[in-house]
Amino acid sequence: MEFALTEDQISIRELAGKIIADRATDAFQRVFFESDENYDKPLWSMLAEAGLLGIALPEKVGGSAFALFEVCQVLEAVGQNLAPVPYLASVVLAGLTLSEFGTDEQQQRYLAPLVKGEMILTAAVAELAMVAAARPVCVASKSAEGWSISGEKFCVPYAQEASAVLLPANHADTGETMIFMVDLNSAEIAKVGLVTTAYEPQAHLTFDNLMVADSDRVGGDGQGQLILDKLQMVASTAVAAMQLGVAEEALKRTAAYTSERVQFGRAIGSFQAVALRAADGYIDIEAMRSTYWQAAWRLDQDLDAAAAVYTAKWWAAYGGNRVANSAQHMHGGIAADITYPMHRFFLWAKHCEIQQGNALMQLANLGDVLAERDIHLTTI
Repeated sequence: MEFALTEDQISIRELAGKIIADRATDAFQRVFFESDENYDKPLWSMLAEAGLLGIALPEKVGGSAFALFEVCQVLEAVGQNLAPVPYLASVVLAGLTLSEFGTDEQQQRYLAPLVKGEMILTAAVAELAMVAAARPVCVASKSAEGWSISGEKFCVPYAQEASAVLLPANHADTGETMIFMVDLNSAEIAKVGLVTTAYEPQAHLTFDNLMVADSDRVGGDGQGQLILDKLQMVASTAVAAMQLGVAEEALKRTAAYTSERVQFGRAIGSFQAVALRAADGYIDIEAMRSTYWQAAWRLDQDLDAAAAVYTAKWWAAYGGNRVANSAQHMHGGIAADITYPMHRFFLWAKHCEIQQGNALMQLANLGDVLAERDIHLTTI
């Protein structure tokens, strides 16, 4: 693994950081969250104009054909600035999945307008972070016109803003996992908006005999579970990248605040307890960075990445939680004010912590991987 960013990766990182930071300022955030807007349309257009929505999408649809690692550089900037845009849902969950498994027609229909910022996509895959007994189910039955889908999906991000959703469903007869791209403007889909921790717009979707064509199916027979497994690996790594951005900026702001906040005649950052807690946060952030880099690199190299991904997402959940709580605590009572910027970082960190499964779920997943490999740990 190469531990230095390439010139292209540095350029992408700097470009995304400047565009998003210039737009998503603290002053903008205060005004935005008092508005009725669910995402920042001008910023979405700016990202499209800069080519950042198509970073890892095929050149034939207007993308740049980079990989997940480059996408993660944008996601770090999204997290650092708490940018209210559907980048994870559109570009990662739906976009990268269609880029790898979609047909040419599906890619032209969905990815070409996504690259231009003219379409928002999403994916109904929140159940990947749920225990099996609690997972919502959609059932697909074969019909003369194609497929009829009924069921429900929870916590679908930007479902009321998106044009189409990547939808897993179980075959009614065989139980096989199938994946479809579904038009969200259909009258057979009921949407109920949800209030989320970080104020990301989500919805509970109910499907009642929704008719979809064979051409709407993503992947062929036997590929459904493969697609879901790959999507979970990619999504977990992407969330880890975004969480790194959130945590790193939260700690940076905390360092500045504790250097200026004076108590007992001294800056509180000079107190040993504060300094040690900040140092622990720095260690957590570097662990988050190195583990997510390894996960993204292994995925991009088509190597076995399961253990690396679960480790990265564990650090994102555990380390992100520690850093966010420490940052909130070291700001004192002011951070309890829900209008104060640090409070938003705390909410975003909690949101990223539970996406794709919390720390305990990642440990359970990692344990399953190690057990399958028959790895024996020897204690001395």
